[in-house]
Amino acid sequence: MSMSKSQEYISLEDQYGAHNYHPLPVVLSKGEGVFVWDVEGNRYFDFLSAYSAVNQGHCHPKIIQALHNQSQRITLTSRAFHNDQLGPFEKYITELLGFDRVLPMNTGVEGGETAIKLARKWGYTVKGIPANQAKIVFASGNFWGRTIAAISSSQDPDSYGDFGPFVPGFEVVPYNDLEALDKALQDGHVAAFMVEPIQGEAGVIVPNEDYVAGVRALCSKYNVLWIADEVQTGLGRTGKMLCCDHAGVKPDILILGKALGGGVFPVSAVLTHHEVMNVLHPGQHGSTFGGNPLACAVAMAALKVLVDENLAENAEKLGKVFRSRLQMINVSIVSGVRGKGLLNAIDIVPFGNGKTAYDVCLALKANGLLAKQTHTHTIRFAPPLTITREQIETAADIIAHTIDAVTR
Repeated sequence: MSMSKSQEYISLEDQYGAHNYHPLPVVLSKGEGVFVWDVEGNRYFDFLSAYSAVNQGHCHPKIIQALHNQSQRITLTSRAFHNDQLGPFEKYITELLGFDRVLPMNTGVEGGETAIKLARKWGYTVKGIPANQAKIVFASGNFWGRTIAAISSSQDPDSYGDFGPFVPGFEVVPYNDLEALDKALQDGHVAAFMVEPIQGEAGVIVPNEDYVAGVRALCSKYNVLWIADEVQTGLGRTGKMLCCDHAGVKPDILILGKALGGGVFPVSAVLTHHEVMNVLHPGQHGSTFGGNPLACAVAMAALKVLVDENLAENAEKLGKVFRSRLQMINVSIVSGVRGKGLLNAIDIVPFGNGKTAYDVCLALKANGLLAKQTHTHTIRFAPPLTITREQIETAADIIAHTIDAVTR
C-alpha cells in the first residue's frame, strides 16, 4: 500500500532530521490569513499562529510586498557597513513603543541573551556590582528558548536534562509571588529580574492583576532592571500592543520577537533607555544578520499592519467572545479556561482511557482546526489577530463539538 503525500514528507523528516520535536501529523504547504492547507489540500483554522509569530495572518500581502521589494534591492550588509533600512526601522519602533534605543537581533532567544548581557554590563558599570558577581532573577515556569543560558534558568527537565553544566548567577523565584520577589531583590548583587507578563509555554498562566505593576514597583525600589519577555505576549496578542500596557507600566528592557517578523522572516529586538543601551561599545555584542536590511523592511511593514489594522483592539474584542464560548463548554474533561486577548488556553483532565490533550488536538485536526498542547494537559489557542467575528464563532463551534464528541 502506497504512502500518502503527508506520510512521505513525515517519513523523510523521521529518517533524515533530528527528533527534537513531536509535531501533529499534518504537513502544511500553504497559508493565507487565518487558514493553512496541507499537501492533500485540506484546509484548517490555524489556532497556534506559529506560537504567535503570525499575528498578522499568513502571507499578509503588505508584509510579503515589503519582503519582495527589499529582496530585489539588498538583503544583507552585516553591521560592518550602514544600510538604508536600519535607521528608519529603529526610529519607527522606538517612537511607537516609547523607548530610546533598540538593538535588533534575529530570534527571541537571542533577544533574551542580549537583555541579560545588557543587564550584567549595566550592573557592573552603573549599579556598581562587584566583578563577576551579578545575578539575574527569573520567574519559575519561565521559557525563553533552549540555548545553554535559557535552559540554565529552566525548571523543565526536558529542557535542561543532560545539558549541564549551567550558566552561574541565575536564580529562580515563584511566578506571581511579589513577596518572594521582594526578598530576592534585596540582594544588592541582583542586576535584573526577567519575566513574561503572561507565561505562554507554561500554559498561558495569567498572574494576579497587581503582579506586573508590583514587579515594576519592586524593581524600581531596589534599583534592579525589569526585563519583560514579550516575545510571545507582545505586538497585539493579548489585546494591547504590549501585554505590560494592561498594567500601565513600562519595563526597563523589553524583548520582542516572533510577530515582529510578520511570520515571514526572523526578527527580534531589545528596546531600552539610553542609560542601559549605552553601556555597550563596539565589539561587545552583535550578529552578522542582526539589523539586516531585509529584516528591517519586513519588521517595519509588520508593525505598520498591527497599527493600521487595529489588530490589538481586534484581539481584545474577539478574545472576550472566544473565552465566553470556551466557558460554555460544559464537559468534565475541561477543568479550566483562561487567557487575555487572543492568547487563551484550556486545561484537559486526562481521560479514563489514558488519553490526554494531545488526543484532543488530533481530534481538532480531523475537524479542521490546528492547535497544540503544551505539556500534557493544556491546549493553547492563539489564532492570527486578523480573525473575524464569524471565523472565531465557527472555530469555537469546532472546538465545542470536538470536545463533546471525544468524551462520548
